[in-house]
Amino acid sequence: MVNTFSNIGVFLFATLGILYLFAVLLRFMLQLARADFYNPISQGIVKVTNPPLLPLRKVVPGLFGVDMASLVLALLVGWAMILGSGLLAGLGLLNPLSALLWSLLGCLSTVVAVVFVGLLISIVFSWIAPHSGHPALMLLRQLLEPFCAPVRRLIPPLGVIDISPIFVFILLTVVDKLLLGFAQMANMPAFVYGLFWHIPGF
Repeated sequence: MVNTFSNIGVFLFATLGILYLFAVLLRFMLQLARADFYNPISQGIVKVTNPPLLPLRKVVPGLFGVDMASLVLALLVGWAMILGSGLLAGLGLLNPLSALLWSLLGCLSTVVAVVFVGLLISIVFSWIAPHSGHPALMLLRQLLEPFCAPVRRLIPPLGVIDISPIFVFILLTVVDKLLLGFAQMANMPAFVYGLFWHIPGF
């Protein structure tokens, strides 16, 4: 019974943690992509992430136009999620420095998963609703453009078919496998690896 409550606690804590990490990383990625700030979804992400981010910006300045405070917040959320889940699972306090490294790898893995899933959604809707003006789809296109545009310049579309997502998928797979290798080198426990959103089958 104790193990059951422990597992439920880890599940709830990790789920809330990964959802908030997802929001923070989305905010950072949307800023890099120069996405529409006034999109209702953008505004929702801003409202959710502002409470811890605005005070953090007073301590962590931007660098070359990059919002470093968002990156630091993402690392801290992942770090707290790892340490908290370890305590709830009865593993005691994990090494904070190791947890910070695992958090970095977890954040990178989450970004890969966001782009991967985003591309899948974008491809599906490009066939069933190619001219949709839905705010979510418009924001998704803006988010993915920095990843697809460089590939598109090297490999132009075949007529009306844009094949750049195929090569982006390949690159994401390679990056994900490298991250897995680094996670193994960093002795990341299996439960920590399972905390973060991970592409099924990778």
